[in-house]
Amino acid sequence: MKKTVLLLSASLLQAAAFANVRLPNIFGDNMVLQRDKPIPVWGWADKNEKVTVQFNNQTKTVKADKNGQWKVELAPVAAGSGSYTLTVKGNNSITLHDIVMGDVWICSGQSNMEWPVSRVFNATNEIAQSANPNIRHFYLPKDVSATPKDDVKPSAWKPASPDNTGEFTAVGYFFAKALNEQLHVPIGLVHTSWGGTMVETWISREGMANSSTFSELMKRTPVLNLDSLNGAIRDKLIRKITTLQGKLPDATTAAAFKDAGLNDQSWPKMSLPGYWETKQLKDFDGVVWYRKTVNIPAEDAGKGATLSLGAIDDNDVTYINGVQVGSTNDYSAQRVYKVPAGILKAGENVIAIKVTDNAGNGGVYGQKDDLFLEINGRKQPLAGEWGFQVAAVSPGASSLGPNSYPCLLYNAMIHPILQLGIKGAIWYQGETNAGRAYEYRQSFPLMIQDWRKLWKQGDFPFYFVQLASFNASNGNSKVGSSWAELREAQTLTLQLPNTGMAVITDIGEPTDIHPRNKQDVGKRLAAIALNDTYKMAQVSAGPTYQSMAVNGNKVTITYTNVGGGLKVNDKYGYIRGFEVAGADQQFHYAKAYLDGNKVVVYSDEVASPVAVRFGWADNNLEDNLFNQEGFPAAPFRTDNWKGITETNKFAVQL
Repeated sequence: MKKTVLLLSASLLQAAAFANVRLPNIFGDNMVLQRDKPIPVWGWADKNEKVTVQFNNQTKTVKADKNGQWKVELAPVAAGSGSYTLTVKGNNSITLHDIVMGDVWICSGQSNMEWPVSRVFNATNEIAQSANPNIRHFYLPKDVSATPKDDVKPSAWKPASPDNTGEFTAVGYFFAKALNEQLHVPIGLVHTSWGGTMVETWISREGMANSSTFSELMKRTPVLNLDSLNGAIRDKLIRKITTLQGKLPDATTAAAFKDAGLNDQSWPKMSLPGYWETKQLKDFDGVVWYRKTVNIPAEDAGKGATLSLGAIDDNDVTYINGVQVGSTNDYSAQRVYKVPAGILKAGENVIAIKVTDNAGNGGVYGQKDDLFLEINGRKQPLAGEWGFQVAAVSPGASSLGPNSYPCLLYNAMIHPILQLGIKGAIWYQGETNAGRAYEYRQSFPLMIQDWRKLWKQGDFPFYFVQLASFNASNGNSKVGSSWAELREAQTLTLQLPNTGMAVITDIGEPTDIHPRNKQDVGKRLAAIALNDTYKMAQVSAGPTYQSMAVNGNKVTITYTNVGGGLKVNDKYGYIRGFEVAGADQQFHYAKAYLDGNKVVVYSDEVASPVAVRFGWADNNLEDNLFNQEGFPAAPFRTDNWKGITETNKFAVQL
């Protein structure tokens, strides 16, 4: 008996010494593998462990190296009508089912790529009609890392269906749908995006260090672990808060912030609406209280009212005179609360809002007209200065966010999948970099080149979305427009080979940074891919500026990509969006008309024009020049006069 126990113990110890063979989390049931290319399969096991991979009548065997890493490369497989199993055997065995061969596209960027199908126009019908096993989506969970990671967090491949599609990236889904309809092959979407992120967090440290733009900065930027980063960033944040308001309040003190009798005269002031990240609380996540005193005339005392606060990111609990009148847990919902009779009193009344933000932007945002207190049809505006007080710092997200340090998202959400076979990438980002638009001329192409170098699959297709129309800060040619400059930087990126840009100025929403029409965005990206990647000849872009010729006070603009001809979306034929300037660099709104497939532009106020701009504004929704195929003309300028973002540079400050 004793001998049997000893033998059993030895056997258990020996088994424990062997590590189970393991695949990266990007592999799973229902996945799409890239067709017509060598198929990389990799993972981990015990050092020197023999690993056998079987797929579609192929068998490859390899030994794990001293670090337990292994990789095989299977022969290419064409897209077919069926599915396959993938089996990996070592000390244990893994079998993945329902794997199909198709085209794998990376979908990345910030919130407009992250935006789900469940929140687009006509979402209910789109989701109900979405069943298609040949469109499959892998959501890559959000993560940050100070150094490159080997694997992503666990997730799953899901086929398009009414149960799944609502969670898909909307731009990616409509892109895949359009491709699948034309190509009749499976499309796999690897969705790796994070709202509110800057481009520098998506670039590798190697890429940053080897660029002329960022090399000196990276020499001064140490490689830190997450604990060190968290500590440094949190310390900086606490110092900032202490400078603004003194020490953080304890729970008892914060609980009284809703009370009408609280003395808040010493609280710092913040102008609402507006994200607090754009004001005094940059890179902050946590709890902030806002307070504002309003005067109510005696005749309205005790009456019911409506309190409108616009949208609040993320969650709020709202009080009037210490009584809760509403709460919402949805960062995009409009707050409209009914104030019961008996709460309002004659004279001073205090509105207090407790806002909790977990990640990304935070605060009361939207339009000024959304903030009001209405009694008997009379509105009292609430936009303007509010007192504010930070009550708590989020223990996790506020310490270290994706923009806290360069390369964090590359390390966690790109590097682990670099061995995956892909067809190409689609990208929707730029809003967060608008304040450094001139520098984006270097940083955005750098990211594309960095990914291509590290993916080792050549100059794979990289198609991106130009910023939509949005009234970020009333920018235009007179005061300057960071969004126009960012769009220009995106246009200049087309100088890289195998790139394409979807122009969507016509489907933006001036008061919403997240246009709900993601259908046309996906279709326009797909049009570029079908034309450029899949060689299915078709018009895939709108009119693009080529040259100008001055004759007296008129300027003739010549375009490429006119397709079936230029078209003006106006029943009277008026072309909107053009401006001209003389040598004084002062732009004037211009009249414009079609001359065949050219546009003639002039202003009675400019006798000798030297420059023309089109769509040069944050909100350029009025632009109405298209080609016959319905693609909008791209914004442009003919001058190179200094903009408002040229001196703004990326910096790391801990």
